[in-house]
Amino acid sequence: MGESPEPFDYVTMAIIRTINLTKKFRDLVAVDDVSLEIEEGECFGLLGPNGAGKTSIIRMITAVSPPTRGEIWVDGRELKKYPREVKAILGVIPQIDNLDEDLTVIQNLLTFARYFAIPKEVAYQRSVEILHSMALKEKRDSRIDELSGGMKRRLIIGRGLVNAPKIIILDEPSIGLDPQARHMVWQTLRELRNQGITQLLCTQNMQEAARLCNRVAIINRGRIIDIDTPQALVSRYMSTQVWEIDVTSDERDSIIRELESRQLEFEEFAGIIHVFPKDDSQVEGLPGAARAATLEDVFFKLTGRSLVE
Repeated sequence: MGESPEPFDYVTMAIIRTINLTKKFRDLVAVDDVSLEIEEGECFGLLGPNGAGKTSIIRMITAVSPPTRGEIWVDGRELKKYPREVKAILGVIPQIDNLDEDLTVIQNLLTFARYFAIPKEVAYQRSVEILHSMALKEKRDSRIDELSGGMKRRLIIGRGLVNAPKIIILDEPSIGLDPQARHMVWQTLRELRNQGITQLLCTQNMQEAARLCNRVAIINRGRIIDIDTPQALVSRYMSTQVWEIDVTSDERDSIIRELESRQLEFEEFAGIIHVFPKDDSQVEGLPGAARAATLEDVFFKLTGRSLVE
């Protein structure tokens, strides 16, 4: 099952709040009346398929794209009135690798610091500390093309910390990484959360969300379906176990008739039937095997398994 985030106290005031947030592109409603409250110090995940509205929400919160309707409050300030002040406390970690390959590792950090008018001495000291915390100290004078994929991701995360943000916004932080690099990035994000930095994480990686996020919002077609801890969502929508049956075309119809006669809830995808029994006795005698229910099962149950283009 892996590690789970520590329990989080939700009594404190929300550091990010959206009220009836809506974004339209002509006839397309990308974000539909979304209200969120993200507490200071938590890692909050936005989960949804392609086109669900996650990126549009991120772009509005980071003052890149104005909302069609609704309000956004960040650290007690209304974004519409104080966009510069809000941007100053945000650290944005994009999905794409947009490091400057003409500069060294430390030069990437120092150059980025200029956008925030950080004094040179402060910028240098902060950059050195970031490289140390990101396990990149030995690479400070290396060119970007000399770094591995995991090193680049850690540098992009570090760059987002140059302005000492209270909040970091992460868009698919571990995309394209091998398992070792991915786990190193996850550990870095856990340490940042332990330092009290609020994280808004946009991801399609269910394992990433389950391991890092205190709470997640599942989004589909621009609307919030549900919000809770990963564990609570699994308990709410799934039985303890999922029974998986890998079927051939010859046996498919007979197995489905058997499942229907037992009044079992199930779904079929890519030749595998996923059965959601309330107890083990309901699947007695059926082919297949049991596995623990996961956040991914909840995600598919609420949003469907079909590709959305």
